[in-house]
Amino acid sequence: MSDIELAIIGGSGLYGMAELTDIEEIHMTTPFGDPSDAIIAGSLHGRRVAFLPRHGRGHLLNPSEVPYRANIFALKTLGVKYIVSVSACGSLREDYAPGHIVVPDQLFDHTKKREMTFFEGGLVAHVGVPSPFSPEFSQIIANAVRQTGGAVHEGGTFITVEGPRFSTKGESNLYRQWGMSIIGMTTSPEAFLAAEAEIAYGVMAHVTDYDVWHEDEEPVTVEQVLRIIKGNTALAQRAISLLAQTMGEWASDFAAHHNLEYALITDRARIPEDTKNKLEPLVGRYLA
Repeated sequence: MSDIELAIIGGSGLYGMAELTDIEEIHMTTPFGDPSDAIIAGSLHGRRVAFLPRHGRGHLLNPSEVPYRANIFALKTLGVKYIVSVSACGSLREDYAPGHIVVPDQLFDHTKKREMTFFEGGLVAHVGVPSPFSPEFSQIIANAVRQTGGAVHEGGTFITVEGPRFSTKGESNLYRQWGMSIIGMTTSPEAFLAAEAEIAYGVMAHVTDYDVWHEDEEPVTVEQVLRIIKGNTALAQRAISLLAQTMGEWASDFAAHHNLEYALITDRARIPEDTKNKLEPLVGRYLA
């Protein structure tokens, strides 16, 4: 177990910050395969922080190809307790404008073909996720963005679609009718796996466009997404730097750190030994 408690999952440029020192690459493998890329660890204001490029350096993996289970399991193995997910999103609301940051409080899974759980092979867990993002940590993330000059919105439902294509107008308008606030391609199953791993997880979602529903705006393009993300990278880095700098003030025992306490339903005597060993970083303290 390492001394890394804070991790950031996002674009490969996030760790290019002047304050980050003592940088190392950590190459890992897990029972669920290899993570998206080597984990970049460094010291930030005296704290060891991990950065994981979600799509691999150079953006090699489409949203359906990201090894979500391997990514979360690797970070859990390192001892991570808090994950900031930095992602691009489309807005489904007029007031959530391009360039703004959204820290959502709800998640709607509309994906079709992703591995959604660690619990299989003879060990079943039913984790409650009424709040799929850690409420305590989300508040901390929003405050950090606000203090570093970002226009931040707190709350809203984040719908995850399969991708990699963007929405049709029919889909986009339907999601608005459903009450969705923002749309992206990677937050599910990442958030649910973090919940199973008892890691406090929050999202710093960068609004890049109005999807395709807005009649007065051009439909979303890759060029538009990249332009907004590039402009917001410095803001995300400032917020991450502040989170590391103030970690002694906010780091605490959150509800997410106890998600499995009453979730394991399988008779302990019937759990296969190889499954216990495989999932030891997640369930070891409950099966000891």
